[in-house]
Amino acid sequence: MTAGLFRTEHDLLGDREVPVQAYYGVHTLRAVENFPITGTPISIYPELIKALAAIKQAAAQANHELGLLDKARCDAIVGACQELIAGKLHDQFVVDVIQGGAGTSTNMNANEVIANRALELLGHQRGEYQHLHPNEHVNIGQSTNDVYPSALKVATWFGIVGLVDAMAVLRRAFEAKADEFAHIIKMGRTQLQTRCR
Repeated sequence: MTAGLFRTEHDLLGDREVPVQAYYGVHTLRAVENFPITGTPISIYPELIKALAAIKQAAAQANHELGLLDKARCDAIVGACQELIAGKLHDQFVVDVIQGGAGTSTNMNANEVIANRALELLGHQRGEYQHLHPNEHVNIGQSTNDVYPSALKVATWFGIVGLVDAMAVLRRAFEAKADEFAHIIKMGRTQLQTRCR
């Protein structure tokens, strides 16, 4: 499966060489080739990557509870997702921010990165999908039409939490400046105020 700097992966269109160090796989590689629209990868949106990982983690846990995914695979998928949520491997999300297919390329990018990291956690090499597969195990029972809109909503929530935190820092900075300059007398301004007679 591995030859030099590349490993061979297979999809419905045939075999392709994927860089051996890549956590993404053949579907992601084809998406990068098919949609070179902006040159900007989705990795610029860390909240989206974390949201995708949170959804994949929840799906793995639900599928394990339903008896559709064994404990070892579930634990490996959860471990990989936790790493993504912690900010690791975001550079492996290489599909363009603009793409066809309603987010399918982004969903597959997530499935492949999670699968390949999970394979390592299980003691296997990247691309050894007979042990843990991006579609059959990471994406089991999921549709891009559910995953992607849900991820956007969760990412928005993550972003709002970050914004609220940043606004608190800004508020404290304004308060500190107000204290610092409290002793300076400043003329009041009345622009845009209407006079009442």
